[in-house]
Amino acid sequence: MSGPNGDLGMSVEAGAEGEDDGFGEAEYAAINSMLDQINSCLDHLEEKNDHLHARLQELLESNRQTRLEFQQQLGEAPSDASS
Repeated sequence: MSGPNGDLGMSVEAGAEGEDDGFGEAEYAAINSMLDQINSCLDHLEEKNDHLHARLQELLESNRQTRLEFQQQLGEAPSDASS
């Protein structure tokens, strides 16, 4: 029967041939390479997330400023009309 990590029904003779855990250097190198790629992708996503967060903060501040200016103009408009 085969499990998620390979053949679990390995015979004693196969283990005695020098592969204690069923993985060879090539398998470890492939896993290492995949982990490096995943790490690189996660770093890239983190950078994009940080950039988006900074841009959203700028947009939020800009919207606050615009809203305050708009409120000030609305507050001044009735006094200008009464003059």
